[in-house]
Amino acid sequence: MTVDSNRRDFFLRSCGGLTAVWLSAHWPALLSAASRAHTAAQSPAAAKLEFFTADQAKEIDAITARIIPTDETPGAREAGVVYFIDRALTTFAIGSQKTYREGLPEMQARTRETFAALDKFSAATPEQQDQILHSFDEQAAGDRRPYRTRAAGQSFFDTLRLHTIVAFLLDPDAGGDPNGVGWKVIDRERQHMFQPPFGYYDKNYPGWQPPSASDKAKS
Repeated sequence: MTVDSNRRDFFLRSCGGLTAVWLSAHWPALLSAASRAHTAAQSPAAAKLEFFTADQAKEIDAITARIIPTDETPGAREAGVVYFIDRALTTFAIGSQKTYREGLPEMQARTRETFAALDKFSAATPEQQDQILHSFDEQAAGDRRPYRTRAAGQSFFDTLRLHTIVAFLLDPDAGGDPNGVGWKVIDRERQHMFQPPFGYYDKNYPGWQPPSASDKAKS
């Protein structure tokens, strides 16, 4: 199986719980977060953080970079996913703030539990980081490893993974990755199904509108 096939299957499985209603309801905030992520990723200077501390952002960036690693195509780091999540936690995902506050320390505890010499996830090698993250999937599947059960850690990992994938796959024509890398991975075409003149009555559907000037200004 190719890397892209693996990624495609992973994205489609992980986004199964998203609904069109949820996406439509949060669309302006999603676009604002995506626009900020793109701008921050392209800037040579570190962007100002809205929720995370610098140390927390470093850990989140390290985790997301292993969820969607850089290989033949850009990954989460190149897409500025950490900045998308930072904005999300002050807007449409404000209800997940507690999950991140409680879950990140649990991720570090899992890191120490797996590799006693390490205090932070970001200090691990890519291979060690993958082993730590895989432990959450194994535990969710019922694998009985010598890890203490931590609901906060599992919830954090599941939430962070979903936020990472949403950031990576956002519509490139509406503020997401302008190269459409994520869409290419899942074999989705850039043309929308609501393309005038066919379905012209749908062209103003909120889910397909480009970001407004006010949305861009917020980023």
